[in-house]
Amino acid sequence: MLPAGVGYTTLELKVSFLRPLIKNTGVVRCEGAVLSLGRRGATVEGRMLDDKGKLYAHATTTCLIRQPSAK
Repeated sequence: MLPAGVGYTTLELKVSFLRPLIKNTGVVRCEGAVLSLGRRGATVEGRMLDDKGKLYAHATTTCLIRQPSAK
């Protein structure tokens, strides 16, 4: 969602592993969503679910947005 030339770095990251992935788990999918996007910061969440919607892990992160320096 950031324009070309704009970077970011992680300020904070929290991951919660709720259950293990085993050989019988089957297909899992990861979903991500931007919760907040401003000029200087962003908050994002992610989730890992199986094909029945059971949650295996979730995470949130806060990122510092780095604007390119003027030359």
